[in-house]
Amino acid sequence: QVQLVESGGGLVQAGGSLRLSCAASGRTFSSLAMGWFRQAPGKEREFVAAITWSGGNTYYADSVKVRFTISRDNAKNTVYLQMNILKPEDTAVYYCAARPSGSVYFPEAAYEYDYWGQGTQVTVAS
Repeated sequence: QVQLVESGGGLVQAGGSLRLSCAASGRTFSSLAMGWFRQAPGKEREFVAAITWSGGNTYYADSVKVRFTISRDNAKNTVYLQMNILKPEDTAVYYCAARPSGSVYFPEAAYEYDYWGQGTQVTVAS
């Protein structure tokens, strides 16, 4: 079992920045591929970014490419999402997700992930 705890959400003005963190426990972190998803009110959960176990490969939704950066620190069992140039449409609950590495998978698909955090609210004011 893997436990994921997100932090770093909050209220920010458009154009500002936030860094989300997701701390993992319960399994060797370096054996996990990680992802960030978000869900806005009335909308389905959508892919934001993903990173492989080593950090060697990253993936981004077109809507956040260039503005957001996913990274991980395997020594700290933590994955990060640096969000810059935030827009009101980035407002959502952001979820961290994890899956065991070792097989081919679609990093942007929510069904590929076995473990989820409780989410952290990000609100971008215009």
